[in-house]
Amino acid sequence: MLVAFLQENINAFAWDAADMCEINPEIMVHRLNVDPSMRPVKQKKTIFGNERSQAIKEEVEKLLRINYIRPVQYPEWLANMVLVPKTNNNWRMCIHFSDLNKACPKDSYPLPRINALIDSTSGCELMSFLDAFQGYNQIRLADQDQEKISFVTDQGIFCYNVMPFGLKNAGVTYHRLVNNMFRKQIGKNMEVYIDDMLARVKKRKTMRRICKLALAYYDNLG
Repeated sequence: MLVAFLQENINAFAWDAADMCEINPEIMVHRLNVDPSMRPVKQKKTIFGNERSQAIKEEVEKLLRINYIRPVQYPEWLANMVLVPKTNNNWRMCIHFSDLNKACPKDSYPLPRINALIDSTSGCELMSFLDAFQGYNQIRLADQDQEKISFVTDQGIFCYNVMPFGLKNAGVTYHRLVNNMFRKQIGKNMEVYIDDMLARVKKRKTMRRICKLALAYYDNLG
């Protein structure tokens, strides 16, 4: 039954970045709203050892291939990369946006209370958790803000076309997206918290219908 359900809805799933569709910019884009009174900061380039430099090179090549980043000339803001070790002995590449984030106001869009989300699951026979594949990267960054998140590597200077991790308010932007997307279901059979989504039902037999509806919402965002 589960395999059949997944096969019926296979178009809603992505197995790698090439399978993903970009969220329609008319539905959601991420804007930085940089304070114009703040002076842009260009961080001094960090020097990495051979292993980390190779990891950065491979990641940059991948991001260029899938059109997440593009080359930049004469950026006003410039950040370094930070490599974080993963449990599989590989590296996760992040961008040090600390200076830029200080120049961005906080988005006060409300997030739900965790204890209220937990209480909502009381009495449910079945729950299903949904996780978007590289969800942040499916949201376009506003054109006028893209070069503000430029970063420097041995291969050159690049900026993101899409919303990366590490930006102030990125989580709130994603939560706003899913909140709007599931607004008719939230509080009834769906709960969302930033990029974590939960389908919950009082009767097991209704789970298939709720999950199918949730996947249909995602499939229609492109």
